[in-house]
Amino acid sequence: MPHVDGVTHREVTAAGTTFHVAEAGEGPPVVLLHGWPQHWYAWRKVIPLLATDHRVVVPDLRGFGWSEVAPGDFGKQALANDIVPLLDALELDRVDLIAHDWGAWIGFMLALDHPERIGHYVALNMYSPWAAPPSAGGLFGGWRLWYQAALASPGLGSFLIRRTDFVKRIITTGAVHPDAWKTEDVESFAAVLREPARAAVSVQLYRTFLLRELVPYLRGGAVGRRLTAPTLLLHGTRDLAIDSSRLGDWERWADDMAVELRDDSGHFIAEELPTVVADRALALFGRAEATDATPR
Repeated sequence: MPHVDGVTHREVTAAGTTFHVAEAGEGPPVVLLHGWPQHWYAWRKVIPLLATDHRVVVPDLRGFGWSEVAPGDFGKQALANDIVPLLDALELDRVDLIAHDWGAWIGFMLALDHPERIGHYVALNMYSPWAAPPSAGGLFGGWRLWYQAALASPGLGSFLIRRTDFVKRIITTGAVHPDAWKTEDVESFAAVLREPARAAVSVQLYRTFLLRELVPYLRGGAVGRRLTAPTLLLHGTRDLAIDSSRLGDWERWADDMAVELRDDSGHFIAEELPTVVADRALALFGRAEATDATPR
């Protein structure tokens, strides 16, 4: 288990699964959700910045990090459905939310499905729920799915995760600030995924997306559903996985959503620009003073 000063750890049972939850600080609750190929430690640089005046709650998603690899569906809706029972078990009625990558996809689902539970939402480097209109550029951008197809392939996905440096390369390739990554930090993510059951979860995660979720998303599955929580989508434009020019048609369906594009970050913005992430979140959550109110 990686160490972060001031962070405690416990197990919480919810939705038939035992979740690992990292926590720090006291005050209004803010929940942080990680993406692939990470776990709670993805937020190691952001947690101390929020914990000075917030209760920061950082679970590992089912099958990731130190949460149980419980059998079942690894579709994103199923993973989102885990979170509300987890909030109930933690006695958290309404929270602010920051989420990255697949965690951010899940975060949008939570905000749409359970608007009464989400006060404010900061999404990091993920498409909005409303797909951008079809275009030639969008078809050309399909190359970005190559790694997902590799991960979803029978045999190949597990081999890449367990027997090669694929995970390390996914994390570090395209970083605008290579010094944001320490070797031991990258290894903390790669090592856990080498467990056979957790490697299988990663394969299921991407196979489910490509075979069951991608087409309904592109066909506008979320059209007509309104996002009511004040939301900021903060996106590093040097992202090799998520196309910053096709973040979606949110203007029609979100009551209060802004998008900030950062040319000084790649996909893993919480590691590359942790102060910016924390500052934007605190400003959205309503703290009067902010450490970095001017975009850089």
